[in-house]
Parts: sequence; structure tokens; C-alpha cells
Amino acid sequence: MSWLWTTEDMIAVMAGRPFGTPPEGITGISIDSRSITPGEAFFAIKGDRVDGHDYASMATANGASLLVVSEARLPAMGRLTVPMIVVEDVLAALGRLGLASRERSQAQIIAVTGSVGKTTTKEMLRHVLAPSGKVHASVASFNNHWGVPLTLARMPEDTDYGVFEVGMNHPGEIRPLVGMIRPDVAIITTIAPAHLGNFKNIKEIAAAKAEIFEGLEPGGHVVLNRDNDQFNFLDRTAQSLGIEHIHSFGQHAKAEFRLAEFNGSDENSTLWLTIGGETLEVALGAPGRHIAENALAALGVVRIVGADMQKAIEALATLRPEKGRGKRHRLLIGGGSFTLIDESYNANPASMRAAIALLAASEPTGRGRRIAVLGDMLEMGEYAQKVHTDLAVPLLAAGIEHVWLAGAEMAGLKESLPESVHVEYRENTDELTDYVLNSVAPGDVLMVKSSLGIGFGKIVAALLDKFPAFADTQREF
Repeated sequence: MSWLWTTEDMIAVMAGRPFGTPPEGITGISIDSRSITPGEAFFAIKGDRVDGHDYASMATANGASLLVVSEARLPAMGRLTVPMIVVEDVLAALGRLGLASRERSQAQIIAVTGSVGKTTTKEMLRHVLAPSGKVHASVASFNNHWGVPLTLARMPEDTDYGVFEVGMNHPGEIRPLVGMIRPDVAIITTIAPAHLGNFKNIKEIAAAKAEIFEGLEPGGHVVLNRDNDQFNFLDRTAQSLGIEHIHSFGQHAKAEFRLAEFNGSDENSTLWLTIGGETLEVALGAPGRHIAENALAALGVVRIVGADMQKAIEALATLRPEKGRGKRHRLLIGGGSFTLIDESYNANPASMRAAIALLAASEPTGRGRRIAVLGDMLEMGEYAQKVHTDLAVPLLAAGIEHVWLAGAEMAGLKESLPESVHVEYRENTDELTDYVLNSVAPGDVLMVKSSLGIGFGKIVAALLDKFPAFADTQREF
């Protein structure tokens, strides 16, 4: 049996004590009692809303072979017969296990942050590095104070490439995370006005993202977006920290990984990448210029870590957008079909503009319409009114004539759009969901986008529940 961790090593690393007769080792780590599988250890983390100790019995019923619990909650575990490791603080113990995982690993480690495109770039790296070795990457958006140590602790010892996403919405949050990851390569996808309510201006956001440089391994590499207005600031910051290997990507003439040309359609795209004096044609299995820009960064990393470039390019042709991040569905309706673009995972001004551009590049059929279904962008603070009303500019430039809105802040956008745009506004997600379900028509292309907390995923789920998938387009495109 190949163990992720032996119990003996776990006890030593986490400064824990065994309770009961522990197994020889574990095959995985989970903090979710619902999805745990036999052979895994359940870490009973106490979060902001729930305490994992309250779900220890469910984890046991679902096959957990070991529980990691806190000393203070041990008395409440008395009725459980599954072996345990008892620690003072479960999250802190997970952090120590993550540090030990990084220490034992010989993998090349890549960390990704940025205001937009973190998860997409992370998944792209997983995809393009897989033909060259064993890849371990963050699940979903596990990029915070528990997601990073969990991803580290789950990393098998024989990993060739580790890919980690690092998020933040306040200054100082990236620093401790990157100190655990200690990347060989650090990417900042872009700097944009996200979480503006927690920062004075975009320069402060850039400074917070630049914390990723502080954990870089000696001799490590930084990859920056040359087209972004904050490039010079980030470049200077990296240099001030003594980082010698600073790379750039984008359309800029001086970008090391340069977008020479882009040709996009509503289902896929082709880009021409100039790298090392050579121009390479790259077919992408996903649409959107913003996806192409992420691909530049990913292929730049392939070059930096010495992975197989040709196999990486071939892999990009099979890339598919994820749920909530541009995944497309073609659904049957009234003897025809319509296209749903699911951008419901999250939103900020930059990603809103990218999604509007994606909608503009999508072709309705027959008498179909391009429809932007938009909800509030959260954490905008004093800038909230302006960033919402400003969306009128890209919507009008893209020629979007149908805009369906919900949320308190989107009321401002409603007032900013001219009468030539057909606007439907509802106060909340549930009311807009009912309207969308009853108003979508054959040939339409709907793009659904909001911040996660607004809950526009409900609109997507309701559409998928009501309208069956078109039989010939089961593929994700």
C-alpha cells in the first residue's frame, strides 16, 4: 500500500498523540465528512460557521480510518471507536503537516495569484503539465488559510509539479500562505479592481498581490502580465527583493511570452505565441481573449520548468471551461435550442468586462438575442455605485441590447443604460430566476454572471433543470 502519510509521521509532525490503535497510514485527507472515502483521515477543523467535530460521526460512517481532533473536544468523541490523533488545534496541526509536505517534496512548485484568472490559470497549468509528469494542484478555489495547508498536506511525495492558488481580500493574507508554499515560480495573472472595499486604491491591491514574491525560493522565477498598468510597480518590487528571473507575458512588444495574434470564435480560439524567438500556433478548446492571455502565462511556465512544450500545446486543445467560469451549455427549448454561458462563480469589474466580451463574440441563431444576465459585484465598498454604472460602457460597446439585472447595486446600471437597451430589473435573484425561465427563447445566448454571494448559480441550476441538454452537444465547449 502506498500511503500519503504514515500515522507515525503524522503524529511526529503534528505533535499529536494517538488515541486508540491507529492504522499504519492514510491514503488521503478530508475536511468534508460528506465526501470522505475509506482510508482517509478526517481533520475536524473548526471554521467560521461549522465545527468539524460535530460531523466526526458522519465521517466515521462514511469510511474515515482516522480522525484528527482537538484535545478540548475529545470528551465529546467518546462514543466513536475509530482511531484518533489528538492535537491542541486541528487547523494548526494541518498547517504543520503542510509544511512537512513541502519540506519533503522534490517537486517544482508554482503559485498563482491575481485579481482575475487565478483558478483558470491554475487549472490550465494542471492540464499542460500533466503530459510531462505527476501534477498535484489545488481543488476548486482552495486558496485561503485552510485551503493552502490542506492542498500542501495532500501533496504526494512523488509529485513532479505542484500548482497552488493563492487568494486574498485584505492586505497581509498572501504573505503567510506563500511562506508555506515556497514556490519556485510565482505568477500574478493581472491586477484589477477586486475587493476594492478593503483597499484605498488599485496600487494597494498590487502591493498585496506582490506579497507572493516574498516566499519565492532562492533562484526562483516571477511571471507578470506586461499589459497590465501595474507591471512596472510589480517589476520594481520584485527587483527590490533581489529576484533575478522576472518574466512577462502579453501583447506588449517587450513581453517574453508574447501574444502575436489571436483569432477567437464562440466555441474555441487560436493564438500565436512568440517565445524564445519562435512563433507557435496554439489551438485552445475554450473561447475568449482572457483565456488566451492565461494560456501565455501557462506556456511560459512550461518553458521555465523545462516541461514538454509540444505536449503542453496539444493539451490546450482539449481544455474546457469549468462550471461557473465560462462553461457553455446548449439546451433544448420550443423546437430549437439556446446557449447558456455559466459565469456565475464570481465577478469583479475586470471579469465582468471579459465575460461581456465573451458574450459579444457568441453568435445567436435565427431571431435569438445576446442577453447579459448580471448581478451585483460584492466587496466594492465606496466604489460600488461607480463600478456598476460603468458597466454600461462595455455593454454598449459590445452591442448588447438585452440586459437582465438583479441586486441593489445593479439598479444603478439600469438607470445608466439608454432606452435602446431592453433592460429587465428585479430586486433579488429569485425574482430574476422566474423571469429568465419564462423569457428565454430559441436562438438566444445567455451569459449569467455575478459575485458568488449573490447566488446566480441558482439561475444556472434552474435553467439546467428545466431545459434538457441538446443531444449533439454533450461535450463541454
